[in-house]
Amino acid sequence: MKRTVSLGLAAVLLAPPAALCEAPTTTESPGGFAVASKLEEFLGEPVLVPMQELWKGRGGWGGIVAARDGTLVVFRSPGGGECRRSRDGGKTWDADIVIAPDAKGGRALVDESNGDLLYANPPSGWLYRSRDSGATWTCETNAILPDGFGLVPTLEGVSAMQAGITLAFGPRKGRLIMPARITGPKGSNAVGWRPYHYSTALYSDDGGKVWQTSKPFPVMGTGEATLAELSDGSILYNSREHMSRGNRFFATSHDGGDLWIDARRSAELPDGARGTSYGCMGGMVRLPVAGRDILIYSNLDTDSGEMPRQVGASIVKGRERITVWASFDGGRTWPVKRLVYEGPSAYSNLGVGRSGTPCAGRIFLVFEGSAAGCSEAVHVASFNLAWLLDGRDIAGFLAKQP
Repeated sequence: MKRTVSLGLAAVLLAPPAALCEAPTTTESPGGFAVASKLEEFLGEPVLVPMQELWKGRGGWGGIVAARDGTLVVFRSPGGGECRRSRDGGKTWDADIVIAPDAKGGRALVDESNGDLLYANPPSGWLYRSRDSGATWTCETNAILPDGFGLVPTLEGVSAMQAGITLAFGPRKGRLIMPARITGPKGSNAVGWRPYHYSTALYSDDGGKVWQTSKPFPVMGTGEATLAELSDGSILYNSREHMSRGNRFFATSHDGGDLWIDARRSAELPDGARGTSYGCMGGMVRLPVAGRDILIYSNLDTDSGEMPRQVGASIVKGRERITVWASFDGGRTWPVKRLVYEGPSAYSNLGVGRSGTPCAGRIFLVFEGSAAGCSEAVHVASFNLAWLLDGRDIAGFLAKQP
């Protein structure tokens, strides 16, 4: 495997050089989308697999995905270009697999059209592909197209995001899409430029060769986001914000992730520690149950936040109590929540198991946290919906879903 080379914006926009890495093999993968899970798979006896440490230090931002055979793959990024796999539904985890030493800041997704696992950073011009459930990776080049302002995410603009998805409904079925962030005209994360940041999305209709930058998320000062496709084909975008005290922001796309409209602030979902304007990366995933829009969200559930002295500045005091929430109506309401770990904790993202495999019926939470500090280690925990409901009858919640 050849190592990647970071590209300047002009090179990325024109044509990334083929010499960046070798062409992938053309081995055919099984076709067709995965079969939807049955709701019953997530119910039954409550199950919680306690947190297991994956890495020391920060990381886990690349996402966690389930391959077609049920192998779970979690990505260390940005700490390094490594991943770890579980082939028994998250009970045990294999040793690190080095995708590439300099492949940091990548975003994971499963191309449901062919089963390939992708780990990509379109602004940098590289994409790694696995056709064997994450055991080996082949490097490819890709290109990125700007939004209407002529801007694309920076190399860091796809970092700290939920894993991408493949659209499963409507005329754009098969489209690959991932959340991303534009960091202003100077590409800077300095406090003075944070009001210019905005969330966006990158999507590809050719398997990851070319990525289009979507129109902006309609709230400035945003970044570090997640998205989920609902059963009617709309896409729900859920974003962190950096400039004001309050809960998470939502927006919706009805055209496959290009235009985001109807921005609103969640009445229930916190954006990191309450009381601060400096939010925190969280996860959101839809359970793949036909005809249902059951969403799971992860973030901190604490009132210990403080406002920074300067608008837009960073302050991480009080990050603790990683918690998961459930919505049964496509994100309109979030009536159920449960604490996973009450100690220091920070960034998190979510994945979901695949029907007919060892990980079926499970929800996977990857998060930073430990007794030593909120950013001292990366852990994974798994649970089912029955555990999250904590004895409550799901029938009453489902009856309210439109």
